[in-house]
Amino acid sequence: MFKVIDTHAHLDHVKDVDQALKEAGAAGVVGVVAVGIDLIANRRNLEIKKRIQNPKIYLALGMHPESLENSLPGQVDECLEFVRTHIKEAVAVGEIGLDYWYKWARKNDEKKKEQQDVFARQLSLAKEFNLPVVIHSRGSWRDCLDMTKAAEIKKANFHWYSGPLDILDEIVACGYFVSASPALAHSPQHQDAVKHVPIEHLLIETDSPVFYGDFAATPKDVLRTLKIYSDFKKVEEKEAAEIFYRNSVNFFNLNG
Repeated sequence: MFKVIDTHAHLDHVKDVDQALKEAGAAGVVGVVAVGIDLIANRRNLEIKKRIQNPKIYLALGMHPESLENSLPGQVDECLEFVRTHIKEAVAVGEIGLDYWYKWARKNDEKKKEQQDVFARQLSLAKEFNLPVVIHSRGSWRDCLDMTKAAEIKKANFHWYSGPLDILDEIVACGYFVSASPALAHSPQHQDAVKHVPIEHLLIETDSPVFYGDFAATPKDVLRTLKIYSDFKKVEEKEAAEIFYRNSVNFFNLNG
C-alpha cells in the first residue's frame, strides 16, 4: 500500500463525503487538501476538517474566479475576510486564479480585470502569511504566472496544467509546481505538460468530484492518478509514490 496525498479535492461537493474519505483512508490516502472556491465551500471544508481524522484533512482557503460571476455585492469581501480569519488553519490559499475561457469573461476586459483584482488580493494574503497558492489558470496562463511572480510568491502549484510549454518552462524555472489529475489518461495537452515537467516539480490530485468520462473522482482516485502517471512515464509506482508524497509534504509544509 502506498502512502499518498490527494493535493486537490473539492470535498464540499463530494457526495457522501464521509464514505468517500473512509474509502480513501482504507486505500492508503493519508491526506487530502480540501480547496475552497467560495465562502460556503470554505466553511464546509473547515467543518469536514474538524470532524474527519483519517485521512488528515488540510485546508486551502480561497475564492475561485468562477465564483465571481454570481457573487452579490459584499460577498467577495466576506469570503476573503473569512480566509483571513481562518488563515492559520490553512496550509495554502486556493483555489484562486484566473479563467479567461468562461463565456462571461472571454471578450469582456472588465470581467477579466475583476478576476485579476481578486486574484491579486489573495496573492497578497498568501505573501503576508507566507503560504503556498493553488492556482487555476485556464486560458490565462501568462497572466497567472506574471502576477504570481510579481507578488513574490515562493510556492505555487498550477493545478491540472494544460497550457503552453514555454510558460510551463518558466513555471518550473521559478521553482513552482504543477499537478497531474486523472485527465492524464486522455488529455493530450495535460499529457504534454506532465511529460515536460521533472517529477520533482509535480504533485498528484483528483480534483474530486470531477467526472472523468466513466467515473466521478473521489480522493481514493489519487491512486489512479499515480498509476496513470507511472504507466505513462514508465516508472515504478512505489518510487513515484514516495517522490509525490515527499513533494506534497514539502510544498504544503505538512511537517510544521
